Amino acid sequence: MTNATPIAPELIEAAMKDTLNAEDCWRAVTERDEQGAFFYAVRSTGVYCRPSCPSRRPRRHNVQFFRAPDDAERAGYRPCKRCRPRSSDTNGRAAIIAEICQYLEQATPEEASLASLADKFGMSPFHLQRVFKSGVGISPREYADACRVKSLKQHLHNGRSVTDAMYEAGYGSSRGLYEGSNERLGMTPGSYREGAKGVFIRYTTLDSPIGRMLVAATDKGVCSIQFGTSENELLQGLKREFPLATLRRGEVVLRRWIRALLDQLHGQQPKDPLPLDVRATAFQRRVWEHLRAIPYGQTESYSEVAAAVGDPKASRAVARACASNPVAVAIPCHRVVRRNGDLGGYRWGIKRKRTLLAIESGKRTAAQSAGR
Repeated sequence: MTNATPIAPELIEAAMKDTLNAEDCWRAVTERDEQGAFFYAVRSTGVYCRPSCPSRRPRRHNVQFFRAPDDAERAGYRPCKRCRPRSSDTNGRAAIIAEICQYLEQATPEEASLASLADKFGMSPFHLQRVFKSGVGISPREYADACRVKSLKQHLHNGRSVTDAMYEAGYGSSRGLYEGSNERLGMTPGSYREGAKGVFIRYTTLDSPIGRMLVAATDKGVCSIQFGTSENELLQGLKREFPLATLRRGEVVLRRWIRALLDQLHGQQPKDPLPLDVRATAFQRRVWEHLRAIPYGQTESYSEVAAAVGDPKASRAVARACASNPVAVAIPCHRVVRRNGDLGGYRWGIKRKRTLLAIESGKRTAAQSAGR
């Protein structure tokens, strides 16, 4: 806050009435309008905010309106620490989202409900859901679920029993854990702890335009797509990923998914995304879902993907998410390149990445399938 002597409220209102309509401004504050090009200050708190600030709405008689932050500070107000009115709008929204994320990482299922979040952060449920999903890519509930699953996996990896891991990760009951566990873990918690013991995975290997390819799936969907130089290399990789799973060849069962993959590798744009059964952290899920939305034949930089998933400084984390992608082509991490146009890395080899991009751009045909 500045040391300026506060200006009488009636003088401020009179000075501003030619440029700001007080009733329109108040309506924007009550609706938390993200496009409002002004700031409001609250006499009872001495703080000024953006119209979109998630703090509780003040009483109308306590509110003044200003065109710029400097105007509010000259009147003796200090900037809000939640909406950060002196930062860019993008940074202010990012700060709010980061605060919600931090809270969700420790929240119980009840605290993570949309109604509870809306009450805590002083926003309507609809507005909170829209702001959070626009920045993170998933809903608050999905983010909270992903945080619990991440914690559960860590406890299971550390050798804790399923029951202990369940409670330490924030699940209130075994029902809440096992309902949807296939979607979250790709298998039951006990099977995950034991290296996929009891999980039935069908797989096959075949030639493709960019080398030998392995495709594997559970009953839920495709869980692994790999490229290599030999069947043995690919099968060993599958066994390392699912060491105690029951692996069986299943060309017939996998036929339609294989056909779709081969069509794409021969330059045909896919009609529908493959059903997947993959494990992911919240951040990986955001990145992978965004990658699946990149149009066929187009690319984005690592920094562009980071910005799109709500974390502009996370370019390296995006690269790690691409490198940990278990289903090549189905999650098209090959469409992510460096800002200067260089290809960057690729889990299955830079030559394959170059060939995939050439195929999708129409510059290479299947017959010109270098990069094996």
